[in-house]
Amino acid sequence: MEAKVTWKKRLSFTGSAETGFEVPLGAGEAVGGDSDGFRPMELFAIGLAGCTAMDVISILQKKRQDVSGFEVKVDLDRETEHPKVFTGAVIEYVVSGHDIDEKAVLRSIELSSTRYCPAQAMFGQLFPITLKYKIFENQGDDKNLVASGEFLQPVA
Repeated sequence: MEAKVTWKKRLSFTGSAETGFEVPLGAGEAVGGDSDGFRPMELFAIGLAGCTAMDVISILQKKRQDVSGFEVKVDLDRETEHPKVFTGAVIEYVVSGHDIDEKAVLRSIELSSTRYCPAQAMFGQLFPITLKYKIFENQGDDKNLVASGEFLQPVA
């Protein structure tokens, strides 16, 4: 895989990769930037969320779950001193739909965590990752929480 960033001005860049898509990168005004793009460390969080989200929704679809809404939230803890590395993460899967099978959700999360998601496998070797889930039953315009839980993925 190849990727690159191209400098535009001050602390503003455009990132691109083999797919040809581009993403703006920038820094906050407090450090001399223009707040005109993603911070590089934010992209790690988005990559982690996206990697596992694609696995889990794909597996849920194969398990014929009636999913009407799905999101993955990632909260990464960081050191306060430079280089401000990540020290832990919480990944929360929020599934909405009709008659969602909790076991199917758990199995999908487990397969992503242990077999399919390279971002989770890589970060899991560096710091603990807590995996949480919430399952909501859609009832018209309302959603009722029907199941939730968590488990810790140990550092390898």
